[in-house]
Amino acid sequence: MNSRQHETNNNSKINWSPILDWDQPLTDQELEAIDAIEASFQSSTPSSSSSSTSSTPAATTPSSSVIKKRHSSPQKDQEPPKTRRQLPNSIFSLSKPFSLSPCQGNVKMRYPAMKFGGQILYSRTSIEVEKAARELLQSLEAEKREMDRVIIGFDIEWKPSFTTGVLPGKAAVMQICANTSLCHVMHIFHSGITQSLQFLLEDSKIVKVGIGIGGDCAKVFRDYNVSVKSVEDLSYLANQKLDGKPKTWGLQALAKILVCKEVLKSLPDAKDATDPTSILPHKKLWP
Repeated sequence: MNSRQHETNNNSKINWSPILDWDQPLTDQELEAIDAIEASFQSSTPSSSSSSTSSTPAATTPSSSVIKKRHSSPQKDQEPPKTRRQLPNSIFSLSKPFSLSPCQGNVKMRYPAMKFGGQILYSRTSIEVEKAARELLQSLEAEKREMDRVIIGFDIEWKPSFTTGVLPGKAAVMQICANTSLCHVMHIFHSGITQSLQFLLEDSKIVKVGIGIGGDCAKVFRDYNVSVKSVEDLSYLANQKLDGKPKTWGLQALAKILVCKEVLKSLPDAKDATDPTSILPHKKLWP
């Protein structure tokens, strides 16, 4: 049997496992077959050991030579032991489970932008804010009758201060999103916090979630004397659910690791936070 036939026969004996089983050790039969194929290939190349002046007959089959080398003592080997081929690390990395993330966290790449495909309702005056908050509160009350509590996304924006001794501006924009089809952008800098909006914020059965939401709630209390109740910081929740060292998570980082998306969240200029027109070009990208 020539080397090509031997290689084909040995190939047919290998029971290759799927990728998810690469973390299991290879059997002796699989290791011998792999070494036999490699030895057969090396013997057919010009740089193989066949040009050696050794008087050892070359009639020994590749598989028997591999078996002999494996069971011989290191002192009797005339050649230094060959380093066994190893599988690439990329294959082993696929076997590491990470149930909450469809993405490979160690891969540096740019993900597609996350866009909000629902409707965004913008309100500026006190009448508009009150109407929007009342309708939102009514829809949430209907959901509360079917479940113990409901969850909404919550975030605020305000004009920062970069001058020593100058306080930052009041909370200017409040963003509330109850589902994937409708989000509210309320310009409370002009309207203030209306009665229905206050009821919504103080309702303990309406859970408000967000990144760094504790600071946002403290800001609302200082500026408008309204206490936002029942809040959940997603950064704290992420540290409970995700593996690794606890850290302060941002919205962009969570979007990348959980849904493989880029969150393009930015206002044109921080000094324009009290200007409603500065938000309009961006409202299609983020609620």
